[in-house]
Amino acid sequence: MNNIYIIGVGLIGGSLALDVKSNTKNISVFGIDSNPFHLEEALALKIIDATATYDDLKHADLVVLSIPVDKSVIELPKILDLISDDTLVIDVGSTKFPVCKVVENHKRRRNFLATHPIAGTEFSGPKAAIRYLFQKKTNIICEVEKTAFKLQEKALALFSDLGMRIRYMNPEAHDKHIAYVSHLSHISSFMLGKTVIEKEKNERDIFDMAGSGFESTVRLAKSSPDMWTPIFKQNKTNVIETLDEYIANLKRFKNYMEADDFEEIYNEMKNTNHIKEILKGIA
Repeated sequence: MNNIYIIGVGLIGGSLALDVKSNTKNISVFGIDSNPFHLEEALALKIIDATATYDDLKHADLVVLSIPVDKSVIELPKILDLISDDTLVIDVGSTKFPVCKVVENHKRRRNFLATHPIAGTEFSGPKAAIRYLFQKKTNIICEVEKTAFKLQEKALALFSDLGMRIRYMNPEAHDKHIAYVSHLSHISSFMLGKTVIEKEKNERDIFDMAGSGFESTVRLAKSSPDMWTPIFKQNKTNVIETLDEYIANLKRFKNYMEADDFEEIYNEMKNTNHIKEILKGIA
């Protein structure tokens, strides 16, 4: 794949571009972004070699769509209209059912591979791009059977070069599971940050007491609302289900506190400690 076009030159698209450029000779990476400043930054940081437009996509060997998920469902059909029959298009969004649904009957559906690299940080934009972001990270691939086999092979070779593990899943299952392990985590972080900020209005030294535990828990609250609001909107049903369960657990914990039932609180935390073993197994 000699000509790679990154649409949305931010954390994920930019990091992928950096790794591909360092791993492969005779490759050209082009950037397309609605924000001209992002393109200037990406050029200055040598993430991309040149800027491009949709008119150039006919020359692409690979197109990486890395924009907010509400924009992806609009732009993906347009992109598929413009590419050649040998071009591979992948998206990297955090929801999969809507984007798969919107192109299910497209004449070039075989050119598209729906992916979700489980990688990232709380930062955004070209300056957030880092090398080796994808090393030992899981990449969820959905509806692989709908992608042309030779393009599947190209994609899998790319992901292998990036050091990624592959997991196959249908879009509905992906969106349900990711609501628990990613979307709920972001909501919890945002709401913890909100709660503390509101309290801090009256107690100015509260942040002087914030330690590493608070910092790590609230880290995701630095994430971009422009990216996460569309994710919550697209995955609304699953997110609400996770919130119902989370709120029920919080209420139960509060009830134990009110009843001075600290033995049950201990049991709740002790049982949850099992998550250490689960996370160790996927590290």
